[in-house]
Amino acid sequence: MTTRIFIDGEAGTTGLGIRHRLESLPAHYGFELLHIDPAQRKDPQARRDLMRQADITVLCLPDDAAREAVSLGEGLTRFLDASTAHRVDKNWVYGLPELTLEQSGKIRSASHVSNPGCYSTGAIALLRPLVKSGIIPPDYPISINAVSGYSGGGHSMIEAHEREKGPAFLLYGLNLEHKHLPEITHYSGLLHRPIFVPSVGHFPQGMIVSIPLHLVNLPGFPSVEDVREVLASAYKEAKTIRVCPDQTTLTADELAGKDDMELRVHGHGGQVVLTARLDNLGKGASGAAVRNLILMSGQD
Repeated sequence: MTTRIFIDGEAGTTGLGIRHRLESLPAHYGFELLHIDPAQRKDPQARRDLMRQADITVLCLPDDAAREAVSLGEGLTRFLDASTAHRVDKNWVYGLPELTLEQSGKIRSASHVSNPGCYSTGAIALLRPLVKSGIIPPDYPISINAVSGYSGGGHSMIEAHEREKGPAFLLYGLNLEHKHLPEITHYSGLLHRPIFVPSVGHFPQGMIVSIPLHLVNLPGFPSVEDVREVLASAYKEAKTIRVCPDQTTLTADELAGKDDMELRVHGHGGQVVLTARLDNLGKGASGAAVRNLILMSGQD
């Protein structure tokens, strides 16, 4: 059975990543890509015509443009939105299959799926099982630090880094209003927004999300092994998330080009640092989108 896919915003970093991954899949997945004439990328009627032909339309657009695209094609196609626009919308299914035991089934049958953010994928994977288990209270003050490769900043940042060789390290989002905060808070089960400090390093792809915890401040004084066991149990059946032994050093680009994620619990003396390592363009963007497309097409 053929599943026709139209990527609205195919020329962007995420759109190109989705296209390349779909084109590299074995033929038995049955995906057929529909392409728009580059001269008609902003033509509403041309886009609407392709949405009508497509079984699933992938939106790789800025938030406002994604909302407009949904209005343009509502009722004509199913949607997978890679923007931030619908990630906490109750009418959209959040596209993180490992979120709950039922999430893959929800994605499979949904007409509207929102692809998770890259930082959010790592933070939620670490926090949600610990909040759900009671190790972290929902009202506990959480701080999140993260570093991403410069490809997450789009064409302009990629060009700047490749042309100017830097900066080596850039701290940003210091207004504490990063666009991933609503989904991190909501899907982690937190009652209050965490402090989130993202950064960009001078490497193309890769990401580490890290969360420090004082175990002595948590209910019941959990051990490092308690924390590790909760995460290991939560993802024992996961296909693209694995809990790994702790390390004393981590490089952010180790999983560049891959579509999985590694979680670790680094602990000593009543303190832990939780880490999630992934590719910001893989499990954090295009790779996650392709997995959602496979589910939405009724396949594993």
